[in-house]
Parts: sequence; C-alpha cells; structure tokens
Amino acid sequence: MPRQQSRAARFLEGLTATEEELYAASVRDESEVAACSRPVRGERVHIVGRLTTVVMSPASGLPTVQAELFNGDFTVTLLWIGRGRIVGIEPGRKLIARGRVATGESDRIVMYNPWYELIGNPDDE
Repeated sequence: MPRQQSRAARFLEGLTATEEELYAASVRDESEVAACSRPVRGERVHIVGRLTTVVMSPASGLPTVQAELFNGDFTVTLLWIGRGRIVGIEPGRKLIARGRVATGESDRIVMYNPWYELIGNPDDE
C-alpha cells in the first residue's frame, strides 16, 4: 500500500514537478488509480481516465474510432471497429472503459470495442 505523503511533501514535490508529471498526478487522483498496475494481455479490466487523442477514420473503408485513454499511470488504446463516429468521444473527456486487453505493436495496450461510460458534463470540465 502506498505511503501517505504529508501535505508539505506534496507541496514541495509540486514545485519541482514537470507539467507532464503534474497532469499525470491530477488524472491519477481523479481516476483513483494511484497504485494501478499495467494490465496484462487477456485480462478483463475496468479503467477510468481521460481521452488524450481521438482519431476517426474516413468514410471510405472500414470505419473505426481510435482513442487514447490515459489514467495517470499508463495509456490504453480504445478501438471501436465499425463505428465512424461516437458522440461524446472527444479529447479531454473523462470516461470509464471496460473490456478485455490485447497487446498491439510496441507492446501497447489495446481494448477492442470496449464498453464505455462518459463521466460528467464536458461543459463543467
């Protein structure tokens, strides 16, 4: 179990942290995954995080929506096949994704056609 840091220690750490470290810490805090381990291929997982990028395929060919979900510790690629667009799936949006983990090129974590739930109102964030 991770050791609780004192308020002063967290403050001092915040003064020396990079922008990326501060962003990761804020996403980790809101995702409640401070000590989350990287999922293993074949595992069914439940991940809460923020979408960092979203790419929608062109109308020609097989439509797909690909999004990167960052939980503060690692990034999972969410890939919806057969969908050209999904309302609400946009960068910065917080969501919960559930599904079985696969591994893609360069050992990246991929979840195909995950169940998802959008969290909060994007206007409030």
